[in-house]
Amino acid sequence: MERATVIEQLTPVFRKIFNAPELVITDEMTANDVEGWDSLSHMLLIADVEAAFSIKFKLKELNKMRNVGDMIDVILTKA
Repeated sequence: MERATVIEQLTPVFRKIFNAPELVITDEMTANDVEGWDSLSHMLLIADVEAAFSIKFKLKELNKMRNVGDMIDVILTKA
């Protein structure tokens, strides 16, 4: 799977969770960049990403994610 494909599949998940139809995700994006990205929405996001890609994140992978780019990198290792 290519990075562009992951971003294409990830974007609707982010838009749904944060109720932001125009949201554009970037590698550098963090919770500080998205209104409403709190601990609860983060857990919902992780669950929806796992479902969308049919993967499971390990706790250590989650702890290493500092931005959306890190999340994409992990998804690419599992896809």
